Amino acid sequence: MAEEIKNRVAESKLVVIDLEDYYPEGERTLLDISPWLVEGIILVEKQFRDAVNTFDWSVYKNKYVALYCKTDAIIPSWAFNLVAAQLNGISKKTIVGDLKLLETIIYEEVLSSVNFDFVMAKPVIIKGCSNKPVPETAYISLANKIQDKAISIMYGEACSAVPIIKNKKR
Repeated sequence: MAEEIKNRVAESKLVVIDLEDYYPEGERTLLDISPWLVEGIILVEKQFRDAVNTFDWSVYKNKYVALYCKTDAIIPSWAFNLVAAQLNGISKKTIVGDLKLLETIIYEEVLSSVNFDFVMAKPVIIKGCSNKPVPETAYISLANKIQDKAISIMYGEACSAVPIIKNKKR
């Protein structure tokens, strides 16, 4: 008679946190403002405002938007604010920067809204592999948020986790 196979990880107090579980759905997109500049590099206020006011903003409905300018134009802050004001109430989130910064900001907001008391006095593994674009900063942010609560934090998978911190027993 064979012994029953036990999953010791499932039976332990070990908490596995997968940042993919916190990934907010929604398309991420870039919006280049250079087409609204004269020759792609000169911002003429009236022309810029006209372009912004006549643009069909509905294409960004419920999307995460990163505003940028692909040319070396010097863009005053008000210009990005003007575009962002048009996206307010249409997009899920609007930032100035690239998709990496957008993802980082999205995760920072998501993680700041989570109550991590469920890791109190428990060992934690932060799952390292992901099929979604989880930024490296999100792993750091998560570790910082749970560091004073968890007994230990490891990174990776249960079979090959790398220790990050170990607190004294509570």
